Amino acid sequence: MNSLQVVKVIFITSLIVANMVTGKILNLFGLVVPGAAICYAFTFLCTDIVSELEGKKEAHRLVILGFICSVFATGLIYLTQILPAADFATRQAEAYSILLGINPRIVIASMIAYFTSQWVDVNIFHTIRNRTGVKHKWLRNTASTSISQIIDTGIFITIAFWHVAPNIWEMIGSQYLLKLCISIMDTPVFYLLTNTKLIKANEQN
Repeated sequence: MNSLQVVKVIFITSLIVANMVTGKILNLFGLVVPGAAICYAFTFLCTDIVSELEGKKEAHRLVILGFICSVFATGLIYLTQILPAADFATRQAEAYSILLGINPRIVIASMIAYFTSQWVDVNIFHTIRNRTGVKHKWLRNTASTSISQIIDTGIFITIAFWHVAPNIWEMIGSQYLLKLCISIMDTPVFYLLTNTKLIKANEQN
């Protein structure tokens, strides 16, 4: 398995886990965010790495693959939820429904936000890359992620928590601030993992 395959596996894993933990609302250093916020932040780094090394078409293909995997995982979780529990495991079944039970509103919000924001991320990344060439990696990485995550956060929070959470604007602002901080901090990782000399050396070993 080469380095890019590992990146793609991390992308799919982060996406699926995000859909599983999104129902828990966290308070991180005073920021109120859904549990998926951290997981989703990693997905944007992964698509930027694939965009840089394999191009726009492959990045779009990864976004589509992620969407298919996410739908499939959601279907499996729902199937497990509706199947009858063993008599001695009813309490565990109740806990399962609370923890992993499918909330259609959150699922729809997550799917729309994911696909729209990731597609925009790839397009912005390559618009900047077409103008800057191989230079200014930090610009296309940070700009594409920061803009697309506004879309991701706004769509998801609005659809999932409108008239549910007491202050969705606080959630939008908090989640975006967290994602923005992560996107800035992941720039050195982006440089490291898009170092083609390093990747070729690893693949030869």
